[in-house]
Amino acid sequence: MRFLIDADHGQFYVQDLEPYDAWMDEHATDPDLPPAGWTREAVHIHRIGVEPHSISVGTARDDLVESLITLHMSAPAVESTAEHVVEADLHVLSGVLTVSSPGVDPADGPSLAVPTGLLRARVSYVPSRPPVVDTNGGPGDHFLYRIDLWPTDRASDLLVMRQGPSPWAG
Repeated sequence: MRFLIDADHGQFYVQDLEPYDAWMDEHATDPDLPPAGWTREAVHIHRIGVEPHSISVGTARDDLVESLITLHMSAPAVESTAEHVVEADLHVLSGVLTVSSPGVDPADGPSLAVPTGLLRARVSYVPSRPPVVDTNGGPGDHFLYRIDLWPTDRASDLLVMRQGPSPWAG
């Protein structure tokens, strides 16, 4: 599924919304948890924030960005043109992932049917041209945010497979 999303505040979310909301009901006021999983390491190294049932994808632009989410039966080859590649687990209970951002209500964003259970998510930052729609012309590189998903039966740690340049959002 290919889509454009308003990456308000330089991020968008891929979430199993109902279980994520239930988790947030219990943990939203926990001062030890960084919002949307954005630890210092997530901001500067991973470029994704990870929470239960949710991955926040950091974007190089606070603007409309293009993304591609593809479901596979097993791990696909790593995108050779990607500047940055990171993997994390995503536990899906409902069988539906929603895509939203601080400026996009989950009900208004795209959704995708996926298998329930543990999925591995690979987020690849692929250099690209600007989208065909008008953007605000602000700063930041254009990327296609490619998210590959596949079922797995084994939990794994977050893994940076290819570290992009730093600073990267410029």
